[in-house]
Amino acid sequence: MSKLLDLHTKFFGKDSNPLPIAIFIGILLPILSWIFEIAKHNSPVRLDALIQLHQNNPALYIADLVPLVFIALVAFTYYRQKTIASDFDEQLSYRDARLQEMAEFAKQIGEGNYSTTLNLASKDDALAQSLLIMRENLLANHKKESEQSWITEGKEIVSDILRTNSKIDELSNKVIHSLVRYVNLVQGALYLYNENRKVLQNVATYAYNRTKFINQEFKLGHGLIGACAYEMEYIYRNEIPDDYVTITSGILGDQKPRSLLLVPLISDEKLQGVLEFASTDKEIPEQSIRFLIELGEIIARTIFNLKVNQRTEQLLHESQKMTAELQENEEQLRQNAEEMRATQEELQKSNEQLEANIQKVENAQKRLYSLLENASEIISIYSENMELTYESPSVIKILGYTPEEMMGGKDMDRLTRKGENAMRQMFKQLLANPGEPVSIQYTYMKKNGQKIFLETTGRNLLKDPAIKGIILNSSDITERKRAEKEERMRSKMQALSENSLDMILRLSTVGQFFYANPVVETYTGIDTKDLINKTLNEVNFVDVLFNYFRDTIAQIKTNPQKTTAEITIPAKIQGKDEDERIMSFNAIPEFNENELETILFVGHDITEAKRIEQEIQDKNRKIEDSINYAQRIQTSILPDNKVIRQDLPKSFIFYRPRDVVSGDFPWYMKKDDNIYIAAVDCTGHGVPGALLSFIGYFLLNNIADHPGEHTASDIIDGLHYAVRKTLKQEDNDAEARDGMDIAFCKINFKKNELQFAGAHRPLYMLRDGELQEFKGDRKAIGGIPHRKKPEKDFTNYVINIQSGDKIFFFSDGLTDQLGGPETKKYSPKRIRENIVENKDLTMDEFNTFFAKDFMAWMGDNKPIDDVLLIGIEF
Repeated sequence: MSKLLDLHTKFFGKDSNPLPIAIFIGILLPILSWIFEIAKHNSPVRLDALIQLHQNNPALYIADLVPLVFIALVAFTYYRQKTIASDFDEQLSYRDARLQEMAEFAKQIGEGNYSTTLNLASKDDALAQSLLIMRENLLANHKKESEQSWITEGKEIVSDILRTNSKIDELSNKVIHSLVRYVNLVQGALYLYNENRKVLQNVATYAYNRTKFINQEFKLGHGLIGACAYEMEYIYRNEIPDDYVTITSGILGDQKPRSLLLVPLISDEKLQGVLEFASTDKEIPEQSIRFLIELGEIIARTIFNLKVNQRTEQLLHESQKMTAELQENEEQLRQNAEEMRATQEELQKSNEQLEANIQKVENAQKRLYSLLENASEIISIYSENMELTYESPSVIKILGYTPEEMMGGKDMDRLTRKGENAMRQMFKQLLANPGEPVSIQYTYMKKNGQKIFLETTGRNLLKDPAIKGIILNSSDITERKRAEKEERMRSKMQALSENSLDMILRLSTVGQFFYANPVVETYTGIDTKDLINKTLNEVNFVDVLFNYFRDTIAQIKTNPQKTTAEITIPAKIQGKDEDERIMSFNAIPEFNENELETILFVGHDITEAKRIEQEIQDKNRKIEDSINYAQRIQTSILPDNKVIRQDLPKSFIFYRPRDVVSGDFPWYMKKDDNIYIAAVDCTGHGVPGALLSFIGYFLLNNIADHPGEHTASDIIDGLHYAVRKTLKQEDNDAEARDGMDIAFCKINFKKNELQFAGAHRPLYMLRDGELQEFKGDRKAIGGIPHRKKPEKDFTNYVINIQSGDKIFFFSDGLTDQLGGPETKKYSPKRIRENIVENKDLTMDEFNTFFAKDFMAWMGDNKPIDDVLLIGIEF
C-alpha cells in the first residue's frame, strides 16, 4: 500500500489526495466482476439479474466489500504518512531553530562574549556540549591572556621606572608606590640589604608611620623580614601576628592587615633586599603574588646594577679628582717619576711578598687543621653550663666519634657515673677558681667499644674574648698507664724475683749462670754464690735437672721459642730431704738486637697445684653433675612441645642451647580464651643466663596469671619493671645491667586476633606469599634506667589473623651466629629470604629446613649463643 501511495505521489505530487482515485479503483473492481459474471452467464443487465448472480456466486459479495476495505486502507495509510511527515517537518523546524541558536552562541563567543549561555536539550546533545566546552576553554585562555597582559603591563610600568631612575632612593619610592597602587594593596615597604652591617634597612614605605618605621632594621633570621631574607624564599601569610603594624588612614582608620606577602630580592643567588606588601583583604590573589615574585628578580638585578654603577661613579669621581690633582702636580710628578718607578718596583716586590705571606697563612691554616686533626689530644670548649660548643677534629682519630656525634650532651652520656661526677667536680673548681687549671683522669668508651684512659686538663677562659668558654685538653693516657704499670711491674719484678717462691735462673747459650735467686738453693742445696759465672758442667746438679737445662738450651738455640716442661726432682726443703717435687719450668729466650743472648728459666713448684688440680677435677665433676641437674630442672619447667601442639597444632620450636643450660627459653601459658607464647633471650648464656631465665619464667607466670584483661605490651611492661625491682637496678649505686630481650604474642582464636609486643626482637608474618615485619621496641627488659630520658611503654601491635597466616619470632642467637663461606652472621635478612623462598612449606618442614640450614651455616664454627626459633601457622 505504501508503494502505491509513493507511486501516486510521484505522478500527482505530495499534496494531492489519493482518496478519489482509491474510490474510483475500488468501484471499478466490483463493476468489472459484475460484467464478467453477466457475460459468463448471458444474464440481462438488470437489478434482479445482478441479485441472482450474487446468490449464485457468494464470492461477488466479497468483491463488493473489497472497495470499502481498499478505500479504508488507503485512507489509513494516507493519514498515517501525513502524520509522520508532519512530525518530521516539526523536527526539521526544531533542528533548524536549534542550529540557529548554536550558531548565534558560537558567534557571541567569537565576538568575545563569554558570558552568553546555551541550554542543553538533552544529555546526548554532543554539539551543544562541545560548544560549551569550547567556551570554557576560550574563557580560560582569555583569562590567562588577561592575566599575562596584566603582568606584562605591570612589568612595563616598573621597568620604565627602573630605566628612568638611576638613584636607589628615588627608584625605591617610585617602585614601591607604583606596585602598591597597581596591585591594589594598602601597604608596602622596600628593605635593602647592607652587606657590611649584615642588616636589612627600610628605604621606601607606603601607608607606614614614617617617624616610627623609616629607620627600621632587621637582622637576618629575625622577624618575618629577616626570615624571608635568610631563607631566600617568599613568605605569604593570612594570619598576622598581634604586634604587627596597623594601617592608619582617614578612610580606613586604624586597621591591621589581614594578609601579608614578603618577596626576597635575589640576583645571581645573592640577597639584595626584601619587598613587603600587606592587604586588608583576607587573601592576595595568586596572580598578584606571581607578578610580584617575577618582578622581584628584575628589581633585584636593577638594584644590583645601580649599586655597581654608584660604586663605579664613586670610583670615577675619585679617579677624576685624582687626575685633576695629578695634573696640578704634573711638574712634581715628573720630578718624582724616577722615585715613583722605584716605589712601584718596591710595591711590586711588596705585593709578591704579600702574596707569598698569604700563601704561607693559607698553608699555616691547613697545617693547623691537619695538626688539630692528627693531634695527640682533643681540644674541647664548653660553656659554663657544661654545654659542648666546639670539638677538635682529632676526636675522630682518638675516640672514633665525629665532632657532631659529641654535641648535644652525647659526650656526657658516654661517661661512666664516676667519670661524670669527676667532670662536674672539675667544672665547679674551675668556676670557683678561674686562674687555676684542674686535671682529672677517667675512663671513656670509644666508638668501637674499646675502653681507654683519658687525662683532661681544664682552664677557665670565659673572659678570654677569643675563647669565651672553658677549654679542656684531653689526651689518651692508656699507653702511659700501661707503661707506668709495666714500670711498676718491672720494679716489682726484681723484688718479686728475690722474694719469689719460684726457681729463677738466667743462663747463657753456652750454659753459663748469670743469675739465680735464693729459691734455687732451697731446691738444689747449692748456694747461689757458687752458681754465678759457672757453667752447667761445673755445677753438681741432679741428673734430671742437668739434662733438662742442657737439652732445653740446645732446643732453643735451634728454635728460639718459649718452651714449657714438667720434671720431677728430689728436693731439700729447709735442709731436710723431701719427697720428689714436680716442677713446671718455662724456658724464655731473651734477645739483644734480634740475637739470642740468654735464656731465663722459671721453675714453679706445682706439686701442690697437681694435688689441687686433682681436687679441682673432682669438684668440676661435681659441678658438672650439678649443672646437669640444673638442666633437668630447667627442662622440666619449660613448656612441652606436645602440650603446645594441642592448642597450636601447626607450630614448631627450634631450640638449641649453647651450653648445658640456656639463657634462652620458650614460655607458654593458656588462660581462658587467650594463648600466651614468647621467645625470651636473657643476658648471657650457661649458668648466669639460666638463673635469669628462672627469674623471667616465674615473673611471666605471675604477671600473666594476674586477674584482669592485659594486652601483650602490658605484660612485658610489667615484666620490665619486675626484673628491675628483682635485680635492684633502680638503686643509685646499681651496676647490674642484666636483662632480657623478648618477642611476646597473645592469641585469641575467638576474636581472630594476635597481639604482639617486642623488646629488641621482631615478629615476621607470612600472608599470601608476602612477608610483613613488626619491629620490637629498641629497649630491653630490665637494665639500669636512664636518668635523663623519660621511658616510653612498649608498643602493642594488634593484628587480625587469617587462615594460612604464618608467624616466626626468634632470639638473637640465631641471627648472630657466624658461619658461611665468609664467616658472616646468619642475619635477619637470611631468615626473611628463607621464609619467602620456602613459603609453601609446612611448619614441620620449616623446622627441619631451619635446623639443617643453621647447622650447615655454622659449619665448624663454635656456637656463640643460645638459639631459639618459634613458628606458628593459623
